[in-house]
Amino acid sequence: MAGFIGRLPRHALRLPILFYRYTLSSFMGRQCRYLPTCSEYAEEAVMRHGALAGSVMATARICRCNPWGGHGYDPVPRCLPAEARWYRFWRYGVWRMPKGPDDVG
Repeated sequence: MAGFIGRLPRHALRLPILFYRYTLSSFMGRQCRYLPTCSEYAEEAVMRHGALAGSVMATARICRCNPWGGHGYDPVPRCLPAEARWYRFWRYGVWRMPKGPDDVG
């Protein structure tokens, strides 16, 4: 029972993501700059890393998805950043795409 309650926020956040993907997304056009799409990225981040970390990762990805942002393959990180904590939640997101292999932050 405790496991179900612990996963409840993840599933609650998944509902608006799926609603957007199957309703509003078709009206806005399907020209996503990244692969996977932002809604797929958000769903995977929330399900893999939890409600708080996944939401911040999805928000950072949506902020990167703009005409002046990057493009290409951008998967959800397999593990959380080492410097991120619940009280420094903004560190979960990658707010700018690295320019090259040497540019990490």
